[in-house]
Amino acid sequence: MIKHIDAIGAPSTKGYPLSHAVVSNNLVYTSGQIYLTAEGKLLEGTIEEKTHQVMKNLQAILLAAGSSFESVLKTTIYVTDMEIYGKLNTVYASYFSKNYPAREVICVKSLPLGAEIEISLVASVEAL
Repeated sequence: MIKHIDAIGAPSTKGYPLSHAVVSNNLVYTSGQIYLTAEGKLLEGTIEEKTHQVMKNLQAILLAAGSSFESVLKTTIYVTDMEIYGKLNTVYASYFSKNYPAREVICVKSLPLGAEIEISLVASVEAL
């Protein structure tokens, strides 16, 4: 069974051919999240503020899927400039306990809407 997740508190997917996440076989796969606000506006601010917005979007999606950051198995982080890695990493780490998920950080030329950060997650589902 596949369950498509549309999370309240995360930017709307209306008009886009995607779900916030898909749950299958007790795993949740999130779509990549940039620092869009719930109103669909790209957040202006520091790298730290932008990273917090990305993580808040992911948190809303995980919650809607019956999961949490404690159940994240793997993250994929895309950045457009490795110079922001240190600041991003500090904020990212604050959302996890000592048992960090597996992760990769990939530097890319560009991201949707001119964003500098995009993060996606794979997590186990605590309850459907």
